[in-house]
Amino acid sequence: MNAVFWIVLGVVLAVAEIFTTTLFLIMFAVGAFAAAGAAALGAPTAGQAAVFAVVSALTVLVARPALRRHSDSGVADEQPYGVAAIEGSTALVLEHVDADRGLVKIDGELWSARSYDVTQSFTPGRRVRVIKVQGATALVWDDDVSTPGELPEARG
Repeated sequence: MNAVFWIVLGVVLAVAEIFTTTLFLIMFAVGAFAAAGAAALGAPTAGQAAVFAVVSALTVLVARPALRRHSDSGVADEQPYGVAAIEGSTALVLEHVDADRGLVKIDGELWSARSYDVTQSFTPGRRVRVIKVQGATALVWDDDVSTPGELPEARG
C-alpha cells in the first residue's frame, strides 16, 4: 500500500478522536502513522499491516491507561475557583448590609453585598454566609442559621 493511504487513515482517525474524546481512535491513528513510515521505507503490504496492528495494540494497552490515569487524576481533587469558591464561604460585615447595599470582606477581598433575605440586615462585625454571587455583589445570609452550601429555601 502507499504511504499516503496510511497518512489519510491516520488523519481521519485523529479528526474522529476530536469528536469522541475517548482516547481510543487516536491510538489507531498512531498505528496508521507508523504504518505510513513503514510504507515509506519500502515495507510490503503485509509488513505495513503488521506495523499498524502492533503499534495500535501497544498504544491501546500501554499508553491509553497511562493517559486516562493522568487525565482523571486531577478531577476529584480539583479546588473550586472563581465564584464557585466564594459561594458558601463566610464573610465579615464591614458596613451595614441590608436589601439594598452593604460591604463585606471575603478571604481578604472587599465585596459589595446585599442581604439574600430582604427582611434581614447585618451590622458591622457580624459573620455571614455567602449564598450567591450576582455580578460583583455577594448575597449573604445569617451564618448562624445556614450550613455551608445550603440555600435558605432548601432548609426543611
